[in-house]
Amino acid sequence: MSIKTDTRHLYLQVIDQIKKDIDTGLYKEREKLPSEFELSKQLGVSRATLREALRLLEEENVVTRRHGVGTFVNAKPVFSSGIEELFSVTDMIARAGMVPSSQYLSTEIVEPTEEETKKFHPINVGTLAKIERVRSADGDPVVYCVDKIPKHLLPMEYLHKEGSLFNLLEEYSEKRITYAVTFIEPVGFQERISSILNCEPGQSMLLLKQMHYTEDDEPILYSSNYFRADKFGFHVLRKRL
Repeated sequence: MSIKTDTRHLYLQVIDQIKKDIDTGLYKEREKLPSEFELSKQLGVSRATLREALRLLEEENVVTRRHGVGTFVNAKPVFSSGIEELFSVTDMIARAGMVPSSQYLSTEIVEPTEEETKKFHPINVGTLAKIERVRSADGDPVVYCVDKIPKHLLPMEYLHKEGSLFNLLEEYSEKRITYAVTFIEPVGFQERISSILNCEPGQSMLLLKQMHYTEDDEPILYSSNYFRADKFGFHVLRKRL
């Protein structure tokens, strides 16, 4: 299984080989990889080269390294979506052939922070309805959601309705979300959220911060969604101009 020399850096060849070995089933999901000493010997590279490859594989969420324990193969995401496509969490779960459901943790009326006031500009929001929910797929908790909506857009009794907030906003306020500006951040263990989502120790999450807009560029929904990284994968199509 020794790496063959080509024009690319060795660590890139190592990455490709380990991914290939995972795809072919040599290393299975949640299985521990051989030690750095054994793996570098098998691949015919230095441990420094192997460590760089493992570091990048961890950034891609292919593996998880646990200090003093070893490196483990991550489970492949159950849900995969192009980040340029805007779907509600409900739709993403349903499109994967699973049954979506919600558990409401809290609903309250809050004053917007200075940052949120800027995000909702030019709307003068006054107060926001804040909804905390856990979204499940076939009963398995997979996303922790914090949504904030200008209070006048949805009455309190609507906030506990099952289903997509996208659809509720369109049904009650006749405002259709057409696009969102999204920022993605990898986040580590969060004591409350990780336990709610049944994350394993050291398991990372993907935090998507999104401001949603109507076709008239009106900001109407701000979301902070924590996705289990072992369940969700996002990709984007990039074109050279």
